[in-house]
Amino acid sequence: MVEEYELKHRAFVLLGLVNEKMHEGGCHAYDINKRIEDRGMRNWTSIGADFSFSTIYRTLDRLENDELVESYEEQIDGRTRKMYQISNFGYEILRKKVYEVLYNYSGENDRDFYVAFSMFPILILEEQIEVFTHSLEIIRTHRKELKKMLEEMLEGFVQMPINVTGLFIHPIEVLKADEKFFEIVIEEIKKFEGKIGPDDYDLKKEEKL
Repeated sequence: MVEEYELKHRAFVLLGLVNEKMHEGGCHAYDINKRIEDRGMRNWTSIGADFSFSTIYRTLDRLENDELVESYEEQIDGRTRKMYQISNFGYEILRKKVYEVLYNYSGENDRDFYVAFSMFPILILEEQIEVFTHSLEIIRTHRKELKKMLEEMLEGFVQMPINVTGLFIHPIEVLKADEKFFEIVIEEIKKFEGKIGPDDYDLKKEEKL
């Protein structure tokens, strides 16, 4: 069933946010909305500016109906609030989604990529290295193919207009930047052995003296 389940974008975002609180007793919709706002997630994900409380509740209800999250009621500040926790099934679905998105990234616009990237610590060290290394190879291959196509197109011509060559030059340069980015990510993962939380770094300058 894990292999067959398709996690859509909004559900992907919310399931990841619920998962963040799995060791804290879960979270409620107000907490989820606050983290969305604090992180500007309506800007760098595709959940949309209209992703309101009612939409959050509907998405959480669907996740619960599909048994990806579980809920219980808790008294908070004198009010009864519905708390959500990720289920074992939901955790496996989330891990699968993060792995697949990061493993198959090709440099093309993928609205799930940044969401998956923000969640990649859910993967173990070996999986982290595996997904980014595989995507790096995809990107390198794609860049080399585009470069070869450009060179073949330019054979026999003194010059071609930029509105033609630019269709190759731009993606080639973008892919070069993606290559560099993935190389940095892999280097950081290996350096810190997959530990990326604030507690794993010396963040204060005075601590390094």
